[in-house]
Amino acid sequence: MAKTVLTNVRCFAVGLDLTSHSNKIELSSEVAVKDTTNYGGDGYKEVVGGLASSEIAGEGQWEAGDVTKVDDAAWSQLGGEGPWSISTNNSAAVGDLAYFTRAMRADYALGAEVGEVAPWTSTAKGSWPLVRGQFAHPPGTARTATGTGTALNVGALATGQRMYAALHVLSASGTTPSLTARIESAPDGTFAAATTRATFTAATAEGGEVMRTDGTAITDAWWRIAWTISGTTPSFLFVGTLGIR
Repeated sequence: MAKTVLTNVRCFAVGLDLTSHSNKIELSSEVAVKDTTNYGGDGYKEVVGGLASSEIAGEGQWEAGDVTKVDDAAWSQLGGEGPWSISTNNSAAVGDLAYFTRAMRADYALGAEVGEVAPWTSTAKGSWPLVRGQFAHPPGTARTATGTGTALNVGALATGQRMYAALHVLSASGTTPSLTARIESAPDGTFAAATTRATFTAATAEGGEVMRTDGTAITDAWWRIAWTISGTTPSFLFVGTLGIR
């Protein structure tokens, strides 16, 4: 990927697309440095890694009125955990680079001086690792029936590695609509022998969930998101991300 000017960052916070409400998103991931210097170090400091942490910080323009606006979403999420997924381009197309984690919205602030565009600022503290993966389902494609997503060669899992997956349900409409998404793997891109590795809780409204496998080795290298939709004239907009950590 070439050098990038940040003009079209996509940010999905649980069930909210923050793209049109934000003008600054920052990601950080770090490991605490613990000093283990001793007399056998030949005059050099020695360190080991302690606890790891991640954080997402953002700011933008305040809006309120329904669940698609930042104020309504922030108040409902404050103190709660959910998926956050960020792209460095506007498309968030299948296969595009994604950074995502499970995070708790830790704070939310709004307001400024008279005459200014009303701002907001917020941070979310990660409780899972920050994963570098890819988008497995795009935000702008409405789904009205059961189906499967694009096959992606994400890779096999060694023992101790996990496949992480995030789901953001951005909108739901129809009579008693229900979306049950799942993560599948297969030995090749045909998915003739697909195995379900994780299943999200059935969604009937905006929201989100993040899941991961149990650390068992998986030899399948191909992965995809699949979904079952039910209800009368149901329609869903949702985003899915996948990554190994």
